[in-house]
Amino acid sequence: MFKKVLIANRGEIALRIIRACHELSIPTVAVYSTADELALHVRFATEAVCIGPPEAKRSYLRIASIIAAAELTNADAIHPGYGFLAENAEFAGICADHGISFIGPTAQIISLMGDKAQARRTMIDSGVPVTPGSDGVVENVQQAAEIAGQLGYPVMIKATAGGGGKGLRKADSPDQFHTLFQQAQAEAQSAFGNGDIYIEKFLAEPRHIEIQIIGNPDGTAVALGERECSIQRRNQKLIEESPSPIMTPELRAEMSAAAVQAAEKVGYIGAGTVEFLVNAERNFYFMEMNTRIQVEHPVTEMVYGLDLLKAQIGAHAGENMPAWVAGAKLRGHAIECRINAEDPAHDFRPSPGLIESFHIPGGTGVRVDTAAYAGYQVQPYYDSMIAKLIVHGRNRQEAINRMQRALEEFIIEGIATTIPFHQQVLDTDGFRSGEFTTAFLEHFTYQPAEGAT
Repeated sequence: MFKKVLIANRGEIALRIIRACHELSIPTVAVYSTADELALHVRFATEAVCIGPPEAKRSYLRIASIIAAAELTNADAIHPGYGFLAENAEFAGICADHGISFIGPTAQIISLMGDKAQARRTMIDSGVPVTPGSDGVVENVQQAAEIAGQLGYPVMIKATAGGGGKGLRKADSPDQFHTLFQQAQAEAQSAFGNGDIYIEKFLAEPRHIEIQIIGNPDGTAVALGERECSIQRRNQKLIEESPSPIMTPELRAEMSAAAVQAAEKVGYIGAGTVEFLVNAERNFYFMEMNTRIQVEHPVTEMVYGLDLLKAQIGAHAGENMPAWVAGAKLRGHAIECRINAEDPAHDFRPSPGLIESFHIPGGTGVRVDTAAYAGYQVQPYYDSMIAKLIVHGRNRQEAINRMQRALEEFIIEGIATTIPFHQQVLDTDGFRSGEFTTAFLEHFTYQPAEGAT
């Protein structure tokens, strides 16, 4: 096992990693910007090192400062969490060059799976279903248009290095294809320094379902069920749950087998997620592989009764999963709501500032992952998520009712949050019935409370 782990992150995920390490009796090192001097991950880590000013590019994204902090504190491993440098192949490679274990996949696997066109080709070679489209990167707009015509419109124009909705366009007809192709290419080049594009057939209103996998050092992998991630806004997930309302034992077995096949094909070690789109006929297609722990990992932990962070750390320390982890059985239903410092009444604009009061809900089956507290200053420099509210129930109906109760108890004053938005979503017939797709929020209108400004 590792002697000391440095956490190259902040907020709730840094605190989550610290807790897992401490339960494994591993000392931890927190890194922090000057804006995070009073943050909880700094307080609860064994050691803490300031790595720069508030801006992420000068602190949490500054590889040299993080490596220096690891060497200064004699940390033999670095956990990147999610976001920031978690899927940065260069960072993983530099860690290896300095003899520091990167608690994530190798630089080669990150590069392979981070390039969506290469990942698509890898899945085709391994027999995993993919959405009909180009075999790989298209050479030019003329070739792309020819493939789009063969597939039939609408089609998706996708940047191979894309993420967060950038370099992504939907073309409904040949007339608009050239313009949208050029827009996607230019946006991808600007955002990622890579303008390569591939083409896929557009799937109308699919479900977004992901399979959690853990890869063992011996080359085997295990799937730990699915998460339903279709409630999303602008390609950003807002509510996740497990199991999916549309899942059957047969479909779960098929999707899990495909995810394991994908992981074993690339020799994946540790925690990862294979993401699929599922159409109305329950046909599923590979979308991408996330080579890190996911924001929504707690819903899997709640329904399987295990600690994914410990399993991830153990795998990278050379330990295969214990039999009880691999054999864990699904029990009940879990839902997660991402609580963001955003104002849903004003197009979800960021709402940084001082949290004046902060009361978290409790009771049976309620979990809150957060690094916020009364008197905490929500910074404008980083992601707006300030908490994750997770509940577990015997079934989906109980989980929904418990989440509604927990949201009512969750009091955050001083800033705007997405709590009232979640309350309204959970109260809709579409959500309660489980009959929704990734287009759900396109048909949902948030209604601010009377008197709200």
